[in-house]
Amino acid sequence: MKRAIPVFVLTVAGLIPVWRYHPSGGALDTALPASTPPPVPPSAASQPPAASSASKVVPGTAVSTEKGVFQVEVTFRGDRIASVRMLQAPHHPQTRWAVPELIAETLKAQSAHIDTVSGATVTSRGYRESLQAALDAKGA
Repeated sequence: MKRAIPVFVLTVAGLIPVWRYHPSGGALDTALPASTPPPVPPSAASQPPAASSASKVVPGTAVSTEKGVFQVEVTFRGDRIASVRMLQAPHHPQTRWAVPELIAETLKAQSAHIDTVSGATVTSRGYRESLQAALDAKGA
């Protein structure tokens, strides 16, 4: 019993840094690079580029949440989402690490139908709403 109390206290003291740990994320204002296109065969290299290769940048609406304002900017190449960039995002730990995951999921899904990042529900919702507004604006 004499050892139980110091062991418990030291265990709790050792776990405090783990409980306080917040993973650091990348910068929010950088877009993830678009996937590289497949190599062009020599016969197609001399042809003029198709109209679908033109880029179009569409901002989403600013979405206000309890954490702050979220707004994305989507770059399209043809009908595909080439990149997503955050124009506005709150300075919050969950936002810093969740946004890169949300952008990666968007590029993979090519839509706003993406999963919520665990632990960042409000961030995910604000991001998705602004993204959907940009997708709707592109279609209009």
